[in-house]
This record gives sequence, C-alpha cells and structure tokens, in this order.
Amino acid sequence: MTDKKPGGMTYAQAGVDIDAGARMVELIKPHLSATRRPGADAEIGGFGGLFDLKAAGFRDPVLVAANDGVGTKVKIAIESGIHDTVGVDLVAMCVNDLVVQGAEPLFFLDYYATGRLDPEEGAAIVKGVAAGCIESGCALIGGETAEMPGLYARGDYDLAGFAVGAAERDRLLPRADVAAGDVLIGLPSSGVHSNGFSLVRRIVDRTGLNWDAPAPFAPGRTLARALLTPTRLYVKPLLAALKATDAIAALAHITGGGFPENIPRVLPKGLGVALDLAAIPVLPVFAWLAREGGVAESEMLRTFNCGIGMVVVARRAGAEEARAALAAQGLEPVVIGEVVAAGGERVTTRGKLAL
Repeated sequence: MTDKKPGGMTYAQAGVDIDAGARMVELIKPHLSATRRPGADAEIGGFGGLFDLKAAGFRDPVLVAANDGVGTKVKIAIESGIHDTVGVDLVAMCVNDLVVQGAEPLFFLDYYATGRLDPEEGAAIVKGVAAGCIESGCALIGGETAEMPGLYARGDYDLAGFAVGAAERDRLLPRADVAAGDVLIGLPSSGVHSNGFSLVRRIVDRTGLNWDAPAPFAPGRTLARALLTPTRLYVKPLLAALKATDAIAALAHITGGGFPENIPRVLPKGLGVALDLAAIPVLPVFAWLAREGGVAESEMLRTFNCGIGMVVVARRAGAEEARAALAAQGLEPVVIGEVVAAGGERVTTRGKLAL
C-alpha cells in the first residue's frame, strides 16, 4: 500500500508494532508444531484451532475445561529477565485441574498481553508453554498476543491459559463413594508452584535480597531461578496410575487456598479430612519463607502447598494398591491423613509442619 499521508500517524507510533507480532508468530511456529497429537495438527494462522475428538480415540467422552494464570510469579520473571519457565507454569495450573477430574488434556490456548511486544521474549514464554503441553500430552492449537500500551507498563506482561480435556463418562472423578476411612496420599510438589507469590515477593523485599543473589534454600541457584521452578505437571503419571488401579477415588490440586480450601472441594457433604502435618515433606523453600516472613503455620497451610502439590484420596481397602501404582509412576507418594466424618470444620490437623 502506498497511501501514507505526510505527517500521518501509524499504529506503531501509538505503541503497537504489527511487524513485531508477525516476527513472534514465525518464532513460535516450531514450538506449536512440536505439540502435535492425535486429534490436532497444531498448525497456526487460522481464526480458530480445530480438534477431532473422534481421532483422539474416545468412546463416550465428557469434555472438561479449565483456565488459570501464573499470578504475580510473572513479576519475578519480568524483574529477573527469566522468561522460559512461566509458560510451563501456565500449562500446569490448567491441566493439573483437568486431571483431578480424571480428564486427559487435549488442547491448550494461551493469552499473552504486554505493554510492548518483544518477539524474542514472547517466543521464550511460548517455548515454555509448548514444553508444558508436550509434557502433559496436549496440543497447543492457538492463542492470542495482545500489545496494549497504556494498559501495561513497558516491560510488563500477563498470561492466561485455557485447557480442554476429556474423560470417558464412567471414569470421571471424584467418585461418589468417597467414604470415612479412605486414605489421603500426598504427591510432592516441585516448589512454590504458582500461588502465594504476592506474599513471597513481600518476604523477599523484607530480606533485601536481589533476584540474582544465591538462594538461601537452594545451593547453586539464584533466588530468581529457585523461585521460578516450574509447577510440577502431574498429568501423565496420574493418568497412568488411574488406568492401573480403581483404588483412586478422588484427586485434589493444592493451589490457592492451600489445604483447607482445596481438599473439601472433592469430598461429599458430611465428610472432611484429618491431616498429619508431621508426615508432610516440607521443602526448604517453605521453611525459609515461614522463617523470614514470620508466617504462622495456619497461614502457610492456606497459602502454600508446603511440599504437597496434589492429594490423592484412595479407598481404604485399596490404599496400598493405589500407593504402589503412584510409586510405579515416580510420584513418591506419602500418606498424610485420612477422610473423616465432619460436622463442622472440614480440615483438621494433628502434629506440626517441619518449618
């Protein structure tokens, strides 16, 4: 086109660089292609992504959808210049919510909003998204990149993710027959995962440490790298364990709200849990946060995963079978309590966290 007027304004002058967007698309194409799976070809460029549910091999599927973000963990990525891990977090926070309902993740879409688009930075983020998709077996079939000067400060960005999965109708979780006496099995987390970071950042501010300082709780790593450890993806090993045994009755993803908010979400009315806090393998990062922030145990339990990112409810008669199936997938299961009748408070505790 050659109709540019002398002194006329352009979109780029307003802060939106269409050419940068096109460059980012070219940079991320290989990452999207790497996430191909039956049912999706992961091509980019259309107005919508396609998924063939029949080609994915389902008999009587129920679709399950979830969306989430990374929260203020992205501020650490922005301030430290480390952008290659938060994409994994984005996927994990969504697909871990799918698998707790017994669903296999099928496809994922991301939303990346920024004040000024840096194609290389955006491509690093999407590379992480693609890595998370590959590890959880879902296709990255599309997304949106939004450059919004004036809404986001220069250098800032935010992420949102949307995942769709499917489960056979007769394999949905939680099961209706969860009962008192069933056993709680905890699956270790990789770290703080992706919730509680507003508190994490306040604690780091109090210490006066820089992001490139050695992490006091993780020898050989900087503070930023240690705190940006991606959320653990439980999908493939849990799906394998669910196929291996019928002893698993429910799963609970420990995210925002911690243990008190998330475990009751998968229990029938009238039931609660008794947690053995001494059995929880508390990671060093949580002991450090509790100490440096003067955070009470009750606050730790409702803010952080404290070392357990997923809770499995196993039938009492099949608890050992469930534990063995989980261990066979490398999930390092640990018994942390049991289901109990509850008339009031639904999560009770005994013992103390090793903080």
